[in-house]
Amino acid sequence: MLIFEKLTPENIDTIVAMMQDFYAIDGYHMDANSSRDNFKTFLQDDKLGQSWLIKENDLVLGYIIVVYFFSFEFKGRVALLDELYLNADARGKGVGKKAVQFVQEYVKDAACKLVLLEVEEHNFPAQKLYESQGFVFHPRKIMRYSIENFN
Repeated sequence: MLIFEKLTPENIDTIVAMMQDFYAIDGYHMDANSSRDNFKTFLQDDKLGQSWLIKENDLVLGYIIVVYFFSFEFKGRVALLDELYLNADARGKGVGKKAVQFVQEYVKDAACKLVLLEVEEHNFPAQKLYESQGFVFHPRKIMRYSIENFN
């Protein structure tokens, strides 16, 4: 049975190890110590968001991170599906679909007005998954400004 287990401080190392695998897929730099510290801060304040391990029979298959922000344009609290990662063995088996559905129900209960996410341009399986669950591409492009040498 698939379960979504709320992240606890005891599981930080588990999620950080998976993050390293996730970031390596696209060659993103990942600082494990910084991520551990960020999770400690994140878990202390539910207003920042939530994170879960995706498990089946005590086997960890992946994780989800949802963060919140407030938007006047979108009329209130917005959820960003910041990260959804499944290990290679869990992909293509319906786990991603169930994870997205879990997020959609969770954010509805959390009084969010909208769910946003980012997907890599080349990640067609993820795009197909999100589109099958009602997500559409936003016509805007994301831009960023880095503070303090963030890559």
